[in-house]
Amino acid sequence: MPFPDVTETNEEGLLAVGGDLSVERLMDAYRNGIFPWFSQEEPILWWSPDPRFVLFPEKLKVSKSMKQVLRNKNYTITINKDFKAVIKECSLKKRDGQSGTWITNSMIEAYVKLHELGFAKSVEVWKNDLLVGGLYGVDLNNGVFCGESMFAKESNASKVGFITFIQNTNYKLIDCQVYTQHLESLGAEDIPRVEFLSYLNPVN
Repeated sequence: MPFPDVTETNEEGLLAVGGDLSVERLMDAYRNGIFPWFSQEEPILWWSPDPRFVLFPEKLKVSKSMKQVLRNKNYTITINKDFKAVIKECSLKKRDGQSGTWITNSMIEAYVKLHELGFAKSVEVWKNDLLVGGLYGVDLNNGVFCGESMFAKESNASKVGFITFIQNTNYKLIDCQVYTQHLESLGAEDIPRVEFLSYLNPVN
Protein backbone atom coordinates (compact mmCIF):
# COMPACT_ATOMS: atom_id res chain seq x y z
CA MET A 1 0.00 0.00 0.00
CA PRO A 2 1.50 3.37 -0.99
CA PHE A 3 1.83 6.27 1.42
CA PRO A 4 -0.79 9.03 1.36
CA ASP A 5 0.27 12.33 -0.18
CA VAL A 6 2.36 14.29 2.31
CA THR A 7 -0.12 17.16 2.17
CA GLU A 8 -2.45 14.94 4.21
CA THR A 9 -0.38 15.14 7.41
CA ASN A 10 -1.85 16.57 10.58
CA GLU A 11 -0.46 19.75 12.17
CA GLU A 12 2.38 17.84 13.85
CA GLY A 13 3.40 16.19 10.59
CA LEU A 14 1.99 12.70 11.22
CA LEU A 15 1.08 11.10 7.91
CA ALA A 16 0.39 7.39 8.45
CA VAL A 17 0.25 4.64 11.07
CA GLY A 18 1.25 1.00 10.65
CA GLY A 19 2.95 -0.86 7.82
CA ASP A 20 6.38 -2.39 8.18
CA LEU A 21 10.06 -1.49 8.16
CA SER A 22 11.03 -3.36 5.02
CA VAL A 23 13.82 -1.96 2.88
CA GLU A 24 11.34 -1.20 0.11
CA ARG A 25 8.95 0.71 2.36
CA LEU A 26 11.71 2.64 4.13
CA MET A 27 13.35 3.76 0.90
CA ASP A 28 9.97 4.68 -0.61
CA ALA A 29 9.36 6.78 2.50
CA TYR A 30 12.69 8.61 2.44
CA ARG A 31 12.47 9.29 -1.29
CA ASN A 32 9.14 11.00 -0.65
CA GLY A 33 10.17 13.04 2.37
CA ILE A 34 8.72 10.65 4.98
CA PHE A 35 10.45 9.02 7.94
CA PRO A 36 9.48 6.63 10.77
CA TRP A 37 9.57 7.85 14.37
CA PHE A 38 7.82 6.00 17.18
CA SER A 39 8.46 4.65 20.66
CA GLN A 40 8.53 1.03 21.77
CA GLU A 41 4.90 0.89 22.88
CA GLU A 42 3.53 2.53 19.72
CA PRO A 43 2.73 1.24 16.22
CA ILE A 44 5.00 2.47 13.42
CA LEU A 45 4.36 6.19 12.90
CA TRP A 46 5.35 7.93 9.66
CA TRP A 47 6.08 11.66 9.56
CA SER A 48 6.57 14.46 7.05
CA PRO A 49 6.64 17.74 9.00
CA ASP A 50 6.12 21.18 7.51
CA PRO A 51 8.37 23.11 7.84
CA ARG A 52 11.33 20.76 7.48
CA PHE A 53 14.52 21.26 9.48
CA VAL A 54 17.56 21.04 7.20
CA LEU A 55 21.17 22.10 6.91
CA PHE A 56 22.70 23.46 3.73
CA PRO A 57 26.40 22.45 3.90
CA GLU A 58 27.55 25.88 2.71
CA LYS A 59 25.78 27.41 5.74
CA LEU A 60 27.51 25.16 8.26
CA LYS A 61 28.52 27.14 11.36
CA VAL A 62 31.72 26.16 13.14
CA SER A 63 32.45 28.12 16.31
CA LYS A 64 35.95 29.27 17.24
CA SER A 65 36.06 26.72 20.04
CA MET A 66 35.06 23.91 17.66
CA LYS A 67 37.67 25.01 15.13
CA GLN A 68 40.25 24.62 17.88
CA VAL A 69 38.94 21.15 18.74
CA LEU A 70 39.17 20.16 15.07
CA ARG A 71 42.69 21.56 14.80
CA ASN A 72 43.83 19.57 17.80
CA LYS A 73 43.09 16.36 15.89
CA ASN A 74 42.46 14.32 19.02
CA TYR A 75 39.94 12.20 17.14
CA THR A 76 39.97 9.78 14.22
CA ILE A 77 36.91 9.90 11.96
CA THR A 78 35.80 6.92 9.89
CA ILE A 79 32.85 6.17 7.60
CA ASN A 80 30.97 2.85 7.76
CA LYS A 81 33.55 1.15 9.95
CA ASP A 82 31.07 -0.03 12.59
CA PHE A 83 27.49 0.84 11.70
CA LYS A 84 25.98 -1.59 14.22
CA ALA A 85 27.95 -0.09 17.10
CA VAL A 86 26.89 3.45 16.17
CA ILE A 87 23.17 2.73 15.91
CA LYS A 88 23.22 0.73 19.14
CA GLU A 89 24.96 3.58 20.98
CA CYS A 90 22.38 6.01 19.58
CA SER A 91 19.61 3.78 20.92
CA LEU A 92 21.13 3.86 24.41
CA LYS A 93 21.47 7.63 24.60
CA LYS A 94 19.26 9.31 27.20
CA ARG A 95 17.26 12.16 25.67
CA ASP A 96 15.38 14.97 27.36
CA GLY A 97 11.66 14.37 27.55
CA GLN A 98 11.89 10.72 26.48
CA SER A 99 11.50 7.82 28.89
CA GLY A 100 12.58 5.20 26.36
CA THR A 101 14.15 4.97 22.93
CA TRP A 102 12.59 5.32 19.50
CA ILE A 103 15.47 3.27 18.07
CA THR A 104 13.86 -0.07 18.85
CA ASN A 105 15.31 -3.49 18.05
CA SER A 106 13.15 -3.61 14.92
CA MET A 107 14.52 -0.22 13.86
CA ILE A 108 18.08 -1.40 14.42
CA GLU A 109 17.50 -4.54 12.33
CA ALA A 110 15.87 -2.50 9.55
CA TYR A 111 18.64 0.09 9.31
CA VAL A 112 21.37 -2.54 9.47
CA LYS A 113 19.74 -4.06 6.37
CA LEU A 114 19.72 -0.61 4.73
CA HIS A 115 23.41 -0.30 5.56
CA GLU A 116 24.24 -3.71 4.14
CA LEU A 117 22.56 -2.65 0.88
CA GLY A 118 24.48 0.63 0.77
CA PHE A 119 21.60 2.96 1.67
CA ALA A 120 22.52 3.77 5.28
CA LYS A 121 25.84 5.28 6.40
CA SER A 122 27.55 5.68 9.73
CA VAL A 123 30.20 8.11 10.90
CA GLU A 124 32.43 6.96 13.75
CA VAL A 125 34.48 9.17 16.06
CA TRP A 126 37.38 7.35 17.74
CA LYS A 127 39.72 8.40 20.53
CA ASN A 128 42.53 6.04 21.47
CA ASP A 129 40.73 3.27 19.54
CA LEU A 130 37.54 3.78 21.57
CA LEU A 131 34.24 4.75 19.93
CA VAL A 132 33.32 8.04 21.64
CA GLY A 133 30.81 9.49 19.19
CA GLY A 134 29.04 9.02 15.90
CA LEU A 135 25.98 9.41 13.77
CA TYR A 136 24.04 7.52 11.12
CA GLY A 137 21.54 8.25 8.39
CA VAL A 138 20.24 7.39 4.95
CA ASP A 139 21.98 8.40 1.72
CA LEU A 140 19.45 8.90 -1.08
CA ASN A 141 22.16 9.05 -3.74
CA ASN A 142 20.70 12.29 -5.08
CA GLY A 143 22.74 14.74 -3.04
CA VAL A 144 20.58 14.45 0.07
CA PHE A 145 21.66 12.79 3.33
CA CYS A 146 18.89 12.10 5.84
CA GLY A 147 20.42 12.27 9.30
CA GLU A 148 18.77 9.98 11.84
CA SER A 149 20.60 10.16 15.16
CA MET A 150 23.92 10.90 16.80
CA PHE A 151 25.59 10.19 20.13
CA ALA A 152 28.58 11.39 22.10
CA LYS A 153 30.34 9.85 25.08
CA GLU A 154 32.40 12.97 25.60
CA SER A 155 31.85 16.64 24.90
CA ASN A 156 31.95 17.68 21.22
CA ALA A 157 32.58 14.16 19.88
CA SER A 158 29.37 14.01 17.81
CA LYS A 159 29.92 17.56 16.57
CA VAL A 160 33.42 16.62 15.40
CA GLY A 161 32.00 13.70 13.43
CA PHE A 162 29.12 15.71 11.98
CA ILE A 163 31.25 18.69 10.93
CA THR A 164 34.03 16.53 9.47
CA PHE A 165 31.50 14.45 7.53
CA ILE A 166 29.84 17.51 6.01
CA GLN A 167 33.10 19.22 5.16
CA ASN A 168 34.43 16.13 3.36
CA THR A 169 31.37 15.13 1.36
CA ASN A 170 29.46 16.74 -1.48
CA TYR A 171 25.87 16.70 -0.25
CA LYS A 172 23.67 19.59 -1.29
CA LEU A 173 21.32 19.12 1.67
CA ILE A 174 21.33 17.44 5.07
CA ASP A 175 17.86 16.49 6.29
CA CYS A 176 17.68 17.06 10.04
CA GLN A 177 13.93 16.31 10.12
CA VAL A 178 12.78 18.27 13.18
CA TYR A 179 14.18 21.18 15.17
CA THR A 180 16.91 20.73 17.77
CA GLN A 181 18.88 23.51 19.39
CA HIS A 182 22.05 21.48 18.93
CA LEU A 183 21.70 21.40 15.14
CA GLU A 184 20.47 24.99 14.95
CA SER A 185 23.78 26.04 16.52
CA LEU A 186 25.51 24.35 13.59
CA GLY A 187 23.46 26.25 11.02
CA ALA A 188 20.36 24.12 10.47
CA GLU A 189 17.15 25.97 9.59
CA ASP A 190 13.48 25.45 8.76
CA ILE A 191 12.38 25.47 5.12
CA PRO A 192 8.91 24.82 3.64
CA ARG A 193 8.22 21.13 3.02
CA VAL A 194 7.50 21.79 -0.64
CA GLU A 195 11.01 23.25 -1.01
CA PHE A 196 12.53 20.25 0.75
CA LEU A 197 10.69 17.88 -1.58
CA SER A 198 12.12 19.70 -4.61
CA TYR A 199 15.61 18.58 -3.48
CA LEU A 200 14.47 14.97 -3.33
CA ASN A 201 13.18 14.97 -6.91
CA PRO A 202 15.21 17.62 -8.77
CA VAL A 203 14.33 16.27 -12.22
CA ASN A 204 10.60 16.58 -11.54
